[in-house]
Amino acid sequence: MKVHAINEGKTQLSTRRKTSSKIAHLVALALIVTIIPIYYPYIHYILEKPTAIPSPIDNLLNVQTTTTLSRHHPIYRSHIIPTTQKEDDDPKLVVVPPEKKEHRKRGRRKRGRREAVLKRTGGDGDGDGDVGGGGGGNKSCDLFSGEWVENPEGPYYTNTTCWAIQEHQNCMKFGRPDQDFLKWRWKPNECELPVLDPVQFLEMMRGKSLAFVGDSVARNHMQSLLCLLSRVAYPNDVSTSSDQNFRRWEYPDYNFNISIFWSPYLVNTDRTDRNDITKPFKLYLDEFDESWTSQIEQFDYVIISAGQWFFRPTMFYSNRFIIGCLYCPESSIRHRPSTFSYRRAWRTAFRAINSLKNFKGIVFLRSFVPSHFEGGHWDKGGDCVRTKPFKSNESVMEDYSLEMYKTQLQEYRIGEREGRKNGVKITIMDMTQVMQLRPDGHPSKYGHWPLQNVTMANDCVHWCLPGPIDAWNDFLMELIKREESGR
Repeated sequence: MKVHAINEGKTQLSTRRKTSSKIAHLVALALIVTIIPIYYPYIHYILEKPTAIPSPIDNLLNVQTTTTLSRHHPIYRSHIIPTTQKEDDDPKLVVVPPEKKEHRKRGRRKRGRREAVLKRTGGDGDGDGDVGGGGGGNKSCDLFSGEWVENPEGPYYTNTTCWAIQEHQNCMKFGRPDQDFLKWRWKPNECELPVLDPVQFLEMMRGKSLAFVGDSVARNHMQSLLCLLSRVAYPNDVSTSSDQNFRRWEYPDYNFNISIFWSPYLVNTDRTDRNDITKPFKLYLDEFDESWTSQIEQFDYVIISAGQWFFRPTMFYSNRFIIGCLYCPESSIRHRPSTFSYRRAWRTAFRAINSLKNFKGIVFLRSFVPSHFEGGHWDKGGDCVRTKPFKSNESVMEDYSLEMYKTQLQEYRIGEREGRKNGVKITIMDMTQVMQLRPDGHPSKYGHWPLQNVTMANDCVHWCLPGPIDAWNDFLMELIKREESGR
């Protein structure tokens, strides 16, 4: 009897182990299906060779000229220097100690970098649509040049007080041990950027509407705003669709509503495989994505953004004819860089906005935001484990992030000028260098519970909530104030 009982116990234990193993693998598979679409591009990006980027004038003449800057250019050279000598190795990154320079000099140097970018991207320096901070108000203060400074009062909500945080952004829930990354605010060099006051914001938005257009980082931004406002008011879900990518919330006491429109490529798209999101998408680069272009005319403010999806395998179409691809196996199709589709997509998006006959609102372009993988690519152990921001002279963009940013600015300049002719206001919310300095704000491995014997990719693309992107709404409130005072 004892032997029989022992054998039976062993059998039950073995069964439980097998069942647990199956469950763990199923959970891991689900997480992989969720994460791969976000990070897939980084598998291939290192293989992409520098390619000529056409300037706006050259595009009109159908002539391409190279505007790519050397990574050793004195303006754009990063102070994060790879210690390895092999180009195909994953660089181990070290930070060069900041030079001890007087604060005002640092501000002038930073403005000089920005002016150099504008000069290369076709900036006219006339002050309209200025990258330095919008329309009315104190134009002499560039909101986007500054430093992250300590803020002991943060954060202004927690993962237990806000209902809008998705699991993969809930860093505190999943055991992130440090909280210093929550204790910073953005300080422009020559003025103050007030922290968002939820009551003042809701009063300012009384009777108005706000739309977010873009990908999961755009949704990340919207959720941050919902969390900040949750300190004083909760909205009603008045969505007409069950699709989580198209939602609408209403604050009835203020007659104010917020909507999200999912459009990671900004243009009309289709899948090559309906059942596999990791397979290439078809991008119809000259066609509007009517899921948002047909909806935004009614909104007072629209925040539009896009970025990381443009590194995925994609097929490019114009006039319904294939004109190229990114990371496709076909040798007969012209292989083009990420900036090719990024440029065309923004051109089409601005054309859609400027074609709206009755749009009286303001469009904010939220600029490209870099990821922060260090020590390897996303699928090769790359991670973002820093616990505090960089100083402004410790890190600047280079390589593909810089190219995407430059491309976006070039198309913004063209779209903004065309908008002025048609009475459409487009301005920029320049978060690129601001967030380049925040490698400490990503979920990393704290976007899910660890799984035994399963290695998951680290998330260095999205942002913890609460976290650094709460400051995006400080910028948003100040920019709206400036635009309205300018009117």
